[in-house]
Amino acid sequence: MSAASDGLFDIGEPPGSPGAAAEEARPAPGAPLAVRMRPRSLDEVVGQRHLLKPGAPLRRLLEGGAPASVLLYGPPGTGKTTLARLMARAGERHFVALSALSAGVKELRAVIDDARRRRDYHGGSTVLFIDEVHRFSKTQQDALLGAVEDRVVLLVAATTENPSFSVVSPLLSRSLVLQLQSLDEDEVREVLRRAVAAPQGLNGAVTLAEDGEAALVRLSAGDARRALTALEAAADGVLADGTGVVDLAAVERAVTEVAVRYDRAGDQHYDVISAFIKSVRGSDPDAALHYLARMIVAGEDPRFIARRLMVHASEDIGLADPTALQAATAAAQVVQLVGMPEARLALAQATVHLATAPKSNAVITAIDAAMADVKAGAVGAVPPHLRDGHYAGAQKLGNAVGYRYPHSTPDGVLAQQYPPDELVGKDYYEPTTHGAERVLAERLPKLRRAVRGR
Repeated sequence: MSAASDGLFDIGEPPGSPGAAAEEARPAPGAPLAVRMRPRSLDEVVGQRHLLKPGAPLRRLLEGGAPASVLLYGPPGTGKTTLARLMARAGERHFVALSALSAGVKELRAVIDDARRRRDYHGGSTVLFIDEVHRFSKTQQDALLGAVEDRVVLLVAATTENPSFSVVSPLLSRSLVLQLQSLDEDEVREVLRRAVAAPQGLNGAVTLAEDGEAALVRLSAGDARRALTALEAAADGVLADGTGVVDLAAVERAVTEVAVRYDRAGDQHYDVISAFIKSVRGSDPDAALHYLARMIVAGEDPRFIARRLMVHASEDIGLADPTALQAATAAAQVVQLVGMPEARLALAQATVHLATAPKSNAVITAIDAAMADVKAGAVGAVPPHLRDGHYAGAQKLGNAVGYRYPHSTPDGVLAQQYPPDELVGKDYYEPTTHGAERVLAERLPKLRRAVRGR
């Protein structure tokens, strides 16, 4: 089987033959810089200190400790593939790589059958690395369970999404879930400087200027692969023009725009919108605009953003600023009628309006409390004088008899029972003293006294 045709590597090799891991140790000179600079030992790994400190589970695995299947969860370019290969190399295990983009159940079963033969006839073990495992269907993930349970394969699965959302529970329970973190700025700098100096890298052929390095660090967003790819592109440019210096101008020529890490179907989608709403709720318009920009640049559906703003206007602002819902609804209408990119202005205006508005959760607290009572059975009969009296025979049933019309009084308010008997005197809405709700906080007790006849 060929890697190019079906995503499989080294399925049919007997133990002791050169495998994918061995080939990885000697990358071709023309391989991408990120491949040439992939760590070949634990000491070369940059980042993930929280997982690689002495005694940590991942470090024990990489040092040849007791085998365990692992789910590596984290952003791109943080070392998931590298760690899988090191785990195979540590135990002299056979390494097989599958991509969830191209492999199906048939390919999975072929790998598992080969791994079983290796174990039963040769005593060898197999590390099965599955990249982007979140793209496997439930059926494909279920096909792994028996082999993982019996340790026919040592599974190392990589995903950029939270496995709690994308991996079936039985597979989660059989695996050690480890979250990788984006590299910090110093770690990205170390990766870049190694690549410039290393014989398998650029071998000192270029000089990395301070402003060029800073630009590459910023563009990487904690992704080592992205940093090395951008460095390689910039280096090719300066070698071609004979300057040999990777400075800010060289980086800008090579890289036009940094890609935004954002998966509309994954946990980044939920994390960013959560941070957006929490920033608005926390009255930080600057942070809210940042998250709004991330969603817009990444191509998030603007209707989704507008819907969240409308919900937030009632949930976290309510009557503290009655115009907040109007602003959010108007932004949604602009999205619908005008579209992007112009609608970004209305979304930004609504975001700033809501973030700077006084806050109150009294509306959501009130409706949730009322719904809780209803679900608990506190419903009661509608008082007879409030029932519909517009059909024949209604008055004989007592419906609408005795109803008093509020507009017949000078103040438009009169004493009358409105709730069922079981809920007389029950208060749900408790206005705050924030913004416009301060007026309601003063007026509502007077209304209640008048309506309840106290």
